[in-house]
Amino acid sequence: MRLDKFLKVSRLIKRRTVANDACDASRVSVNGKPAKASYDIKTGDVISLSFGTKEVSVRVLDIKETTKKTEAAGMYEIISETPV
Repeated sequence: MRLDKFLKVSRLIKRRTVANDACDASRVSVNGKPAKASYDIKTGDVISLSFGTKEVSVRVLDIKETTKKTEAAGMYEIISETPV
């Protein structure tokens, strides 16, 4: 699954276009390397997101094409959440 779609389906980022823009601005990295929106996500990958005032690192646990809001948090586990 593409990185931008995973970020939207897992509800880490609300919209796919916003996820695409974040990737283009180098605010998203996978396994320590800046990643494009088209990067193919696999289970076990570590995604780091830089939001305005904080940085969040998550590990991919499951990949689903669609999911309910209540099940979305089960697609990843938060490794760290630090203010920038």
